Amino acid sequence: MNDIDQQSMREAVHVAASAQLTCRPNPWVGAVLVATDGRRFSGFTQPVGQSHAEVQALRAAGDAARGATLYVTLEPCNHVGRTPPCTEAIIAAGVSRVVVGVQDPDTRVAGAGLERLRKAGLQVDVNVCVTEVSEQLAAYLHHRRTGRPFVLLKLAMTIDGFIAAKSGAGGWITGDVARRRVHELRAASDAILVGAGTVRADDPQLTVRDSPGKSPRRIVLGRAPTGARVHPCTEWTGPLVDLLDTLGNEGVLQLMVEGGANVAAQFHAAGLIDRYVFHIAPAVMGGADAVPAFAGDTAATLGDVWRGSLVSTQQLGDDVEVVIAPERSKR
Repeated sequence: MNDIDQQSMREAVHVAASAQLTCRPNPWVGAVLVATDGRRFSGFTQPVGQSHAEVQALRAAGDAARGATLYVTLEPCNHVGRTPPCTEAIIAAGVSRVVVGVQDPDTRVAGAGLERLRKAGLQVDVNVCVTEVSEQLAAYLHHRRTGRPFVLLKLAMTIDGFIAAKSGAGGWITGDVARRRVHELRAASDAILVGAGTVRADDPQLTVRDSPGKSPRRIVLGRAPTGARVHPCTEWTGPLVDLLDTLGNEGVLQLMVEGGANVAAQFHAAGLIDRYVFHIAPAVMGGADAVPAFAGDTAATLGDVWRGSLVSTQQLGDDVEVVIAPERSKR
């Protein structure tokens, strides 16, 4: 691999970002075709039933695809689904080399696309910019490997770790920019979940209003009061693992958990969270009797403290977003 390969794959990752809100449950894939004369053409996965990223790039390139190098974030499909196999389109176009970000774990693909291209005489290279591609496709890859949705927990808190005042009175902890970011996260999720206590206390809508994209399916742990704005919703009273299995079977790739403290603690204690997204405000609640981010007992010693790995940080107005991944070896 060389710098050009990495640069081109990162371009494909950037292109793929345009697809995430429109193509689910298909993976949001980006493709960049570099012609022999240096011209570049790109494409991303279209809504379900329409063209995949590779075909979009090939169509944009036309005859320039012959002898070209195609960069694609996910292994091209080699089966007939709602669309014909991308591998056959790549071969027919005369592409000479295909560079793939990550292999597709879907059992219908799982290396078959790579094998088909190699058998046709194309040079195929895999695992370019794996970290960037895997992070972008994290929900899809997790679903295909486990059969369950990728669970993203989002909590807004003061800098001393509280998510609500002890009175339970409503109000915003974070500012407008952070709240718009929450709507972006909702739009990127297929389902959103809160506890019945949060519904009773806040009567949230759990819809997407300040961002492009569709509102996710709404799920309440427990029973939502009649007339609550969260309706229509799915009410769930069984084990969390059964819920994740059910949602996975129903095609939910990402589940966003928005609280409250008891729900967050249940998912955390069961080791079911794949990303922690904390929106931290430059505000101090003070004392120790407000509502903490996670209900229950604290760690007895520093050796018992749960630790994760920092994925990213960004400033959201006066607030800060901190994204943490669990260290699976410690779960």
